[in-house]
Amino acid sequence: MTQQIIKIAKKVINTEIKGLETLSKKLDKNFAKAVNILKKTNGKIVVTGVGKSGIIAKKIASTLSSTGSPSQFIHSTEASHGDLGMINNKDVVLAFTFSGKTIELNDIFLYSKERKIPLIIITGKSNSKLENISTVCIEISNLKEACPLNLAPTTSTTAMLALGDAIAISLMKSKKFTKKKFYSFHPGGQLGKKLLLVKNVMHSGKKLPLINENVLMTTAIIKMTKKRFGCLGVISKNNNLIGIITDGDLRRHMGDSILEKKTSYIMTKKPKTVGENIFAIEALNIMKKN
Repeated sequence: MTQQIIKIAKKVINTEIKGLETLSKKLDKNFAKAVNILKKTNGKIVVTGVGKSGIIAKKIASTLSSTGSPSQFIHSTEASHGDLGMINNKDVVLAFTFSGKTIELNDIFLYSKERKIPLIIITGKSNSKLENISTVCIEISNLKEACPLNLAPTTSTTAMLALGDAIAISLMKSKKFTKKKFYSFHPGGQLGKKLLLVKNVMHSGKKLPLINENVLMTTAIIKMTKKRFGCLGVISKNNNLIGIITDGDLRRHMGDSILEKKTSYIMTKKPKTVGENIFAIEALNIMKKN
């Protein structure tokens, strides 16, 4: 029974892989035209759909927003009951409909056409109506559903999701969207932690363990212990960092009449430093390497 389940699962995945391969081969100038329209918009990208296509549309709206293209999901049915007011002439509508015959989309289509709002339709079955009412119509066709009854949207929704991601990443790259901008949208969670900047985690001002050069180590050790950082920055008369004393330095000089020495003798000169605007993970890698 276990092997039979695995066999079914592999067949589903392989069917969807073939669907993605078919989709990749079908990408043409219509895709590029759609991306350029979305890039030039001065408003937001309104993403819409119904049913499974609506779920995909909601995910794509979220991906677009987090990668530098402000977007908003509007359920097509809700649009017909007042939410059309959320769409203005500076926006672009991106609609997902695999069947191409979803009547709930008609109102938002007509609204876009009447107000000359660019309309991009992604569908599994294009027709003259969709081509006439849309600015760009991208067809996802010749896909075999992984569902053995050929009823449940499986390969088709995977293809729509992949195409939506392709649009989002194409926009992201063309807009030169950076890691720092991405971090500003994702300050929480593990992703936020990976994209923290040094200035987000560093200590500054009076919290820093600093001491002047040529001070006796008796004083330096007391200050180092009081600050509890395991290190001590040594600064010049002009407040420039000229050296560092670490716990390791203390151990290496312990038998060298350390208390009679001055900080300039014990310190490591010209310590490695980083700017406040590099990623904390990069600073950590520099620390590990050295």
